[in-house]
Amino acid sequence: MTLSRMKRILLKLSGEVLMGPGQYGIDPETCDRVAQEVKQAKDSGLEICMVVGGGNIFRGLAGAAQGFDRASADYMGMLATVMNALAMQNALEKIGVQTRVQSAIPMASVCEPYIRRRAERHMEKGRVVLFAAGTGLPFFTTDTTAALRAAEMNCDALFKGTSVDGVYDADPKKVPTAERYETLSFDRVLADNLRVMDASAVALCRDNNIPIVVFNIREVGNLVAVLNGEGVSTIVQNQAELTNA
Repeated sequence: MTLSRMKRILLKLSGEVLMGPGQYGIDPETCDRVAQEVKQAKDSGLEICMVVGGGNIFRGLAGAAQGFDRASADYMGMLATVMNALAMQNALEKIGVQTRVQSAIPMASVCEPYIRRRAERHMEKGRVVLFAAGTGLPFFTTDTTAALRAAEMNCDALFKGTSVDGVYDADPKKVPTAERYETLSFDRVLADNLRVMDASAVALCRDNNIPIVVFNIREVGNLVAVLNGEGVSTIVQNQAELTNA
């Protein structure tokens, strides 16, 4: 998969990425570094939209485990993603990248409401669109949001930036001999419960034929390298695409 084959991508970042070396919150230097990589990718001619999780501030499942009502906890997590989206918007606009934040929960004083046609128009004009507040509904993860928005925006691929350089047959942080997959089928991911993304997100990408590219966003310059087919990643796609590769 190379940059020349793609016109539009969705970049999904976990909220933890924005913590940088810290244990909580938003690290401005990390936001600036990620923004520079997004700008490089955009300058190559790509149309880019983004979804950022909220785990660096508040995670709904963790809140529910501590006694919060699950729906209320999920709404709190959605608000955390708005904070992260605004942080990334600030970092991108500081370096001259026009952005728009669209929230699934209307908050007109802060950002635009999510409107699919408007988001498409923004990207056609060269703006980076950040989708915040998840789907606007509890019980859905930001992984599912990313898959949904990638389908709605007719993205050529979903790039998931994590702290590991792909999908392994075991947790590489715990099992030194774990082996990384170069490619995987969606059905294999679901059957083996490989936890690339949650099952609903994987199924949504499978049904809409949107490849998922898992890579390490913490490695400087890795986004552009992976886009150019030079970096290390795992590509998850339909079996027919794997057969024809």
